[in-house]
Amino acid sequence: MIDVVIVSWNTRDLLRDCLKSIVLDPLVGRIVVVDNASHDGSVSMVHTEFPQVMCMAETVNHGFAKGNNVGLTWLLDHQPAPYICCLNPDTVVQPGALATLVGALERNPQVIGCGPELRYGDGSVQSSRRRFPTLGTYLCESTPLGQRWPQNRWQRWYRYDDIPAHREQAVDWLVGAVLLMRTEIITRRGLFDPRFALYAEEVEWQRRLSAGVAQRMLFVPQAVVVHFEGQSSKQMPVQRHIWFYQSRLREVFLAYGMPTMRVAQLGLWLMFVGEVLVEMCKWAIGHKRQMRRERISGYVQLLGALWQPDIRLH
Repeated sequence: MIDVVIVSWNTRDLLRDCLKSIVLDPLVGRIVVVDNASHDGSVSMVHTEFPQVMCMAETVNHGFAKGNNVGLTWLLDHQPAPYICCLNPDTVVQPGALATLVGALERNPQVIGCGPELRYGDGSVQSSRRRFPTLGTYLCESTPLGQRWPQNRWQRWYRYDDIPAHREQAVDWLVGAVLLMRTEIITRRGLFDPRFALYAEEVEWQRRLSAGVAQRMLFVPQAVVVHFEGQSSKQMPVQRHIWFYQSRLREVFLAYGMPTMRVAQLGLWLMFVGEVLVEMCKWAIGHKRQMRRERISGYVQLLGALWQPDIRLH
């Protein structure tokens, strides 16, 4: 049996499709939706259309990590199922996927949890396997340098590009859109770190939960979940980037300490200074000036956040 936690913010229609994909699954026990103070009618939709689903209507937006903790805490206090699935509201679970994931955990008692193959709405595969990041990863993946040098060895190594994705395999961690975890591991090793507002929380969580375990997470491509990525965070594009890099720096600090975090911080700051200079040059020659002005404004806000990141070290 599986209990499910879904954290949602203004994703009513996607949340409806997500719930439809799991609510009748015989393996699913309780479903807890933690609504982070949505204003799009999500709460009333859940109450009306899915009365069997528990909807916790929060009055503030806790962010992803703390929102998950609200649901996880309630489940852990009320005799949870052996497995708990943390599921994004912008997902549609394909038939049989949860049964396949449970079967994989039962065959592999040494792993702490597992996740499926993720696919975009058009059916193409979304990369979701990851190794634990290194300093090279922090500087060369999802950064301006990585965008200009997409085939760099640090990014390819980080994303397991050296290992085919068609077979079941142990990995360091998985993208957090769908994580099926053993309840007893969560009970023993703890919830998400609530100091992460958004992004990188699943890296830190899986690293902490798997500490000392030879086989960490299991990637199960025979299970498929469609993931309409980033539907909540895209509502706040500039803040999304600030959260992303602040969370990444906090994860660097927790994994490797202050000196490495400062190197990553300086590297990112210099990259975005370069981006500002590029946009200013394009603005100066009259190329799409409104767009350049908006980008410069966003980059300046990000530079301020990177120079004094609110990574809450203590």
